[in-house]
Amino acid sequence: MRTKITLACTECKQRNYNTTKDKKTHPERMELRKYCRFCRTHTLHKETK
Repeated sequence: MRTKITLACTECKQRNYNTTKDKKTHPERMELRKYCRFCRTHTLHKETK
């Protein structure tokens, strides 16, 4: 079963992306380098509640 998660920028703390992940195969929090339109650069985005 896939669950919905929100990704937030670590620089400006804006919640930019919504995605899904499989908690069975990836129980830890997800971290991705994605584009932040507020910072106008690629930054690390972490999973939030």
